[in-house]
Amino acid sequence: MNWFGGCAPGGRSIVPAGARFIWDDPPLWTVGAGSQRFVRTLTDRGGRLAVFGPCSATDGELSRALSSPDLAAFGGAWAGAYSLVRAGSDGILEVISDAAGACPVYTARVPGGVVWGSSSRALAGLTGGRADTEWLSAYLLDVQGEMPQRSAWSGVELVPAGHQLGLRDGRVQRLSPWWMIRRSAYEEAVASLGDALVGGVRARVAGVPVSSDVAGLDSSTLAVLAALEGPVTGMTVHPDGAPEGGDVTYARALARTLSVMRHVLFPLDERHLPLSEAETELPATDEPAPSSITWARCSAQLRAVSRAGAVCHMTGDGGDTLFQPPPTHLSDLARSGQWGRLIADAQAWGLLRRVSPWGLVGAAVRRDSFALVGGGGQRPAWLTAAARDRLSLPAVENASDAALLAEVRYVARSARTEQQLADSLGVELHNPYLDGRVVDAVMSAAPRERCSVSRYKPLLADAVGPLLPQPVRRRRTKGVFVGEFHRGMRANLRRVLDLTEGRLAGLGLVTPEPVRAAVHAAALGAETAWPALLPTLNAEMWLAAVDRAPAIEWHDRRGGSSDR
Repeated sequence: MNWFGGCAPGGRSIVPAGARFIWDDPPLWTVGAGSQRFVRTLTDRGGRLAVFGPCSATDGELSRALSSPDLAAFGGAWAGAYSLVRAGSDGILEVISDAAGACPVYTARVPGGVVWGSSSRALAGLTGGRADTEWLSAYLLDVQGEMPQRSAWSGVELVPAGHQLGLRDGRVQRLSPWWMIRRSAYEEAVASLGDALVGGVRARVAGVPVSSDVAGLDSSTLAVLAALEGPVTGMTVHPDGAPEGGDVTYARALARTLSVMRHVLFPLDERHLPLSEAETELPATDEPAPSSITWARCSAQLRAVSRAGAVCHMTGDGGDTLFQPPPTHLSDLARSGQWGRLIADAQAWGLLRRVSPWGLVGAAVRRDSFALVGGGGQRPAWLTAAARDRLSLPAVENASDAALLAEVRYVARSARTEQQLADSLGVELHNPYLDGRVVDAVMSAAPRERCSVSRYKPLLADAVGPLLPQPVRRRRTKGVFVGEFHRGMRANLRRVLDLTEGRLAGLGLVTPEPVRAAVHAAALGAETAWPALLPTLNAEMWLAAVDRAPAIEWHDRRGGSSDR
């Protein structure tokens, strides 16, 4: 697992096994074989600056950031997904978390100081390595429900996305937001989005072999942007025995227009069904990874990426979240009393979703973003009363901005767990749609301009459409694999039922019988509330992976023991 971290100045100096030091006082390190490609450092006039993650900044721009009295002003200045760290002559260490949460930062208090880092699981080695049951309860109830400053681990706190952390004298001196939504005209949002995507891809692909998923509009767009910089391998998954139609047809048409793209197919057979046992054991991650359920397929595809010689592999994760959001703007219309527009929009969305528009109107009036996102989706029936009693979720207004930002930050943080899975197989996984500047540009557009019942992903199409070949521009759909989940449940029923009697039940968070009933129904092909069921199974698999994995070892440097 590749990650970075350090200690608060003036406090206890404790470092993880395998640390590679960037500087000593205060300690700043990276861990992992692939952790160095996206680390840049600069020293000048007693100050030191480090950038972690793909970043489009020039050396001159980094120099200005180092000397600026306001480092946070540069948190969203450049394309990419990065964190900034600066140690000044005043004894303060500043850490800037990115606006989207794609580069999460965590802290842990230890006797005599504070340790911070980009991996909550690593820091949990300092706090007892116990899962936070309140966090898990919130996750099971609604994966997008925010738990401010909490992580999946007891004693490990999340630095909220878009915040500045100040450390001094062995403690947290300040924690303050640096990012906020700033509304702009649609044309300006489109221009900013295009610049952010082109720059974010360029910052990742320079000088290394590159591959990309090629399926729907989102991933195909990234392949096109990568091809602007050099050769790229495009990979399309498809059902075994059906190498025509759907994603494959569009991907082949795209490959014919891009002379620098080599197109490869990855057939999916019975071994790759969801919930199947993978050749490679599921690694432990910071929190439950969405791909836990599909690890047999994902790990096989990542190995194929590696065999193809790619170092950097890009996915379109986050594209649907940003560019095809649910109609949470209906809440804004209800709150502002724009009833005519509310009813007209609800009718259009009801027709698109094939649901009653009055249900959407009711959800908008109640400001129930969960119902608007899921079209009346179900919450898990198996969450125990004790688990609900543990919850202390903040009261958040369910406006469209808040709903989209919560979903983006969940997707961004969970994408980090996907990167940790890829790390275990030696592949760099990148998600440019979750870059801070990309999210900033999308959020700057008015909520009603972000989604449309008449145009497919209008923001993305307007931002990069001129760069895309016709086969990509005209694509309005992508492959759907819901049937694979039913088949995977049926083929692996015994294994899945064993999960329902596992660790979550032991923690008193779920009642096994309703979970088992939902699993049996899914195996029979009945309509399934996957948004409720999959997180439960993901969490169970995550807890099992954590139990198997060795704890991260730490060493106190004052005792003379370290892995430097």
